[in-house]
Amino acid sequence: MAHDHHDHDHDHDHDHDHDHDAVADAEGVSVEASEQSPVLHRLQVRVEAGRVARAYDRAYQELSRQARVKGFRPGKVPRSVLKRMYGGSLAEQIEGTLVADTLPAAIRQAGIEPVSEPSIDARPPEEGADFSYSADVEVKPVVALPDIDGLPAKRPSTDVAESDVEAQLENLRQHSAPIVEEPEGTRAAEGHLLTLDFVGRIDGAPFEGGTGRGVTLEIGSGRFIPGFEEQLIGVEAGDDREIRVTFPEDYPGEEVRGKQAVFAAHVEEIKRRRVPDLDDEFAKDLGEEFESLDDLRARVRSDLANEREQASKAELRRTLMDALIERTPFPVPPGLVDRQRDRQLEAAARRLQGQVPPEALRSQIDRWREEWRPRAERELREVLLLEAVASQEGLEVSDDELDTAIAAEATSQGMEPDPLRKAYQEAGVLESLRAQLLEQKALEFLLARAKVEETTDT
Repeated sequence: MAHDHHDHDHDHDHDHDHDHDAVADAEGVSVEASEQSPVLHRLQVRVEAGRVARAYDRAYQELSRQARVKGFRPGKVPRSVLKRMYGGSLAEQIEGTLVADTLPAAIRQAGIEPVSEPSIDARPPEEGADFSYSADVEVKPVVALPDIDGLPAKRPSTDVAESDVEAQLENLRQHSAPIVEEPEGTRAAEGHLLTLDFVGRIDGAPFEGGTGRGVTLEIGSGRFIPGFEEQLIGVEAGDDREIRVTFPEDYPGEEVRGKQAVFAAHVEEIKRRRVPDLDDEFAKDLGEEFESLDDLRARVRSDLANEREQASKAELRRTLMDALIERTPFPVPPGLVDRQRDRQLEAAARRLQGQVPPEALRSQIDRWREEWRPRAERELREVLLLEAVASQEGLEVSDDELDTAIAAEATSQGMEPDPLRKAYQEAGVLESLRAQLLEQKALEFLLARAKVEETTDT
């Protein structure tokens, strides 16, 4: 049984009600806390017998109203009969109710703030006796920051060379090229696209993955086993050819590594890409916004510059946080990492829903479950470090700064700020936005004091 009690609403209009509820929750509850690790506290919670008895009374009253027992009118079933019929399941139900009702008070008494769902160890309570259970509660680590002045970081250049623009234009030409069939009698050469059927054998026997029908292969692409493509140079459409190759020692398929194979291949078609000329007509074909090749060149240069700018910012942040992480060891609560990773998996599953067969999606999510854990831990480590910087330096995000950020986002979405703010408020994400802005402010604080190396990496 687990309960998540770390998200609390703060409504000042109801402070008196909250105080009254807190007193009620704490009635008959005592707790002993022990630190199992810097990020894990164990609470031993005891609920007095009187509170247990009241829980039983309420449960039996409710059950008496609902139970239908032959020979008794609704609401008139004796408690002894109900106990005989439902005692075991009722005790388990009361266990869950008592834990849910008393754990918040126990956590408050211990003076800790959970960051993930507590893990509960409990047995069903007995009438006339105290009820005890334990709760393992993960908490934020204490982050002791090093000297944060002069942290090393790298900022790659955002310069775009003319050769970069030309290379991108060439890529556009290649990707825009229609594929056309070559005339009969054309012999395959570098760059040709061949449609093949083939059957591969090792020691005379076919092997898994060695057979293909209607496979498209570009000679010179290096997609196939070394030596395979070269032996197709000079073939014509309709030809059959025997291809002999040796699988590399590092080939992914362990069962065929280092082995010799013979492929019987049939060439169905030979095609080529008809690459357009790099001129004004080519630019116009790519979009109405381009009236000339110069327009297209300017857009390509602008897009590359934006990509380099984003990549440079990402690398600057990564190297800066690398330096801070290296200098600031602390444990990250495993449950918090799991929660972060699971949120990312849920988002990925929603994106892929309907695009991938359910079984394949489940299999992919299971693979990602472990693969994504290091990334989730890294992200949380950065968040906790930037929170510590903000706290140490007294950084805050004012309501005016929050409003400015919302107004900027509203402008980018082509809407007015007030409706967007209301939408954020109703979705309960205003404080999350404030936290993001505070992280950015802490990052900027570190960068202003960092020792940044300008590099020519791209």
